[in-house]
Amino acid sequence: MWKLLLALLVAYAGWRLWKDGWGAKPKTRRVAAGEPVDTAAARRLLGVDRAADEATIRSAHRRLMADAHPDRGGSAEDARALNAARDLLLGRVG
Repeated sequence: MWKLLLALLVAYAGWRLWKDGWGAKPKTRRVAAGEPVDTAAARRLLGVDRAADEATIRSAHRRLMADAHPDRGGSAEDARALNAARDLLLGRVG
């Protein structure tokens, strides 16, 4: 009986890895709808550091929007949060 449970556990873990893309995409913290967006939250959302220049911010935004865009299966809320984070950081950089 324990061998069956172990086999099911291993199969489930493998399925989760496959479903999540084998960990290829870094997970970013989502900004909740009611949460105020500040520069620290925007940096966390885009996955950039304090010293990020305009090109780095735009590159991170493009990479994340590839999955978050509503036309590609993402949600409008995620796309809105990414756009707000980009605009906030570019307004501070530029």
